[in-house]
Amino acid sequence: MTDVWTAVDDYVEGLFEPPDAALDEALCASDAAGLPSIQVTATQGRFLQILARAVGARRILEIGTLGGYSTIWLARALTPGGRLTTLEISAKHADVARANVERAGLAEVIDVRVGPALETLPQLDGPFDFTFIDADKVNTAEYFAWAVRLSRPGSVIVVDNVVREGALADAATEDPNVQAMRLFLEAAAKESRVSMTVLQTVGSKKHDGFAIALVIPTA
Repeated sequence: MTDVWTAVDDYVEGLFEPPDAALDEALCASDAAGLPSIQVTATQGRFLQILARAVGARRILEIGTLGGYSTIWLARALTPGGRLTTLEISAKHADVARANVERAGLAEVIDVRVGPALETLPQLDGPFDFTFIDADKVNTAEYFAWAVRLSRPGSVIVVDNVVREGALADAATEDPNVQAMRLFLEAAAKESRVSMTVLQTVGSKKHDGFAIALVIPTA
C-alpha cells in the first residue's frame, strides 16, 4: 500500500510542486550534513504554505527547524513585511538551516534561534498568526500551550506527526512519543481557546497526521 501512497505523492508533486532549486538544494545540503530525513514532504510543505497564506500570516512561528526545508515553504507565505521565527535545539542543524535559508534568499525575513524551545519560547512576543510545531514529541503539549499563548483569535496552529502510523489509537502503548501525543490531544480537547481536529495523512512518509487548531475568541 505504501507504494501506492508514494506514487500518488509523486503524481501530485509533478502537477503542483515542480522542481525548485532552493528547496532541492536544502534537501541535498541537509542530507550531506547528516541530518535525519524527517522533514515534511513537498505536498505537505505546500499544504502548510497554503494554510499560512489563507490566514494572511505576517508573523509565523516554527518550533523545530531541522534543515530549514519547511521554514522555506512557510517563509514564502509571509505577507509583505512579514517575519518568521524558527526555534531549533541543535546548533549544527541551525547552521545548516541558515545556509539553506540564505541560498533561498530569505535570510532577511527568517530569525533562527538556537536552544531548547521551552527556554526560547518565553523570550518571544506574540501574537503569531500561524504556528507549525514539528519538534521533539515528548514536549508537544507544552509547545502547544505556548503556541496558544502566543496567538490571537484567528491564528492557526499545526502540529505534525500526531497519528504515529495509527499507534495514536492504542491506549496501552508504551511508546513515549505516542503517549506524548495522546496527552497533548487530551489536553487540547479541554482548551476552550481553540477549535481543533486531527487529519490523518498517507504518502511517502507512510501513515501519520496533523493536528490543526484555530484560535477562537473566548467569552
